[in-house]
Amino acid sequence: MSRYAHPAGPRHAEVLPEENPPTPPRDLVWLDPRVWPATAGRDATAGGELTVGGLGVRRLAAEYGTPLFVLDEDDFRRRARSYREAFSEAEADVYYAGKALLTKAVVRWVHEEGLKLDVSSGGELNVALAAGMPPERICMHGNNKSEAELARAVETGVGRIIVDSFDEIERLDRIAAERGRVSAVLVRVTTGVEAHTHEFVATAHDDQKFGLALSTGAAAEAVRRVLACEHIELVGLHSHIGSQIFDTAGFEVAARRVTEFLTRVNRETGVELSELDLGGGLGIAYVSDDTPLDPETIAKSLLTIVQRECDAHGLAMPRIAVEPGRALSGPAGITVYEVGTVKDVEGIRTYVSVDGGMSDNIRTALYGAEYTCAMASRASDAEPVLSRLVGKHCESGDIIVHDLYLPADVRPGDLVAVAATGAYCFSMASNYNHLPRPALVAVRDGVPRTLVRRETEDDLLRLDVG
Repeated sequence: MSRYAHPAGPRHAEVLPEENPPTPPRDLVWLDPRVWPATAGRDATAGGELTVGGLGVRRLAAEYGTPLFVLDEDDFRRRARSYREAFSEAEADVYYAGKALLTKAVVRWVHEEGLKLDVSSGGELNVALAAGMPPERICMHGNNKSEAELARAVETGVGRIIVDSFDEIERLDRIAAERGRVSAVLVRVTTGVEAHTHEFVATAHDDQKFGLALSTGAAAEAVRRVLACEHIELVGLHSHIGSQIFDTAGFEVAARRVTEFLTRVNRETGVELSELDLGGGLGIAYVSDDTPLDPETIAKSLLTIVQRECDAHGLAMPRIAVEPGRALSGPAGITVYEVGTVKDVEGIRTYVSVDGGMSDNIRTALYGAEYTCAMASRASDAEPVLSRLVGKHCESGDIIVHDLYLPADVRPGDLVAVAATGAYCFSMASNYNHLPRPALVAVRDGVPRTLVRRETEDDLLRLDVG
């Protein structure tokens, strides 16, 4: 167990003293199927090399370079189908949260698997439209959507716009009126639920930038203002309590409060809202101790919660929507690095430096995220050594995995792989220290395909016009 705060519910803020390092694993070669992509394995004929989608990481690294984001297409598609099927009986809408990982190919996978898509910016909307996603199957988020972003959403016929402020209500109504359109909206409400997760990914408490609070009356005022508008149509409410959550207790409290609010809206205005979007945020396994829920359990729990609360208040069951993002792309992705230097700090740990770092995975530095890492280019029967996987950036906080065990014979030129990096690593990648961003490659049935090519130094200079 890490001595650092973990961003997932049941282990949030647990701290181990310095003198208690994590216990060495029994087997450094084993790949936990809850953590690694569905097709991940070891090729005994190639010295125990890690394979994904039928391809060895040595070939992928040789062809595409490192660091390298590798995405198991079959795993992503299987998870998308699992969510669609889990919610199919209730005819609920499943939106893939594009902020987790968005490329044109990913958009096409989402559409082909029968999911809808949510976007959080004009750039994400542009990718979705360029990939052919029907605009009526898109919902648009954002706490500060610009005039241009709202105008494009209205002009292209985005299916749902999640309004997040009084300013936006006025702005959107004016933009829609100027174009002779009526846009369907949901009001994003904050329910005051203290989700058991990291502060930076908790989104339902009142003191933060998202949504309109139930407790202050802001949500009620937002509903009144939307109902008074001629060019935006209120169809429902949106509630999102946070990210990387491992149980549905917070959703139960949020659903009860939102349903009570639906009752109040109905009583005061005579309007019975027909949609309730419960957001996303349920977690994945980054390490073996994490215990995420499966889609069937999530669907049954959420639908039961809402149905019970609606029955208690005499309301018709609204059409439910959910927004899994990380749950689809996270476990499907790994990052492959090449080891550059190995530095033993006697009596403390071994520092293993790789050719990437916080420019391709900021999550560890940002909120203490934990990851699982394994030797990838070969297997080893050397004894496990307490290590820290670090990057090459000019920051002491440039850490990818705080505490892990690697074989004692790890050496420069070895490849290591970090699991569950399919969400938020590519999306949040930067050019810090002018490192070009890695390529993103999909693998399926032994065939690799470039989704986004590796940046070059020429790419970086092309925008530097000074």
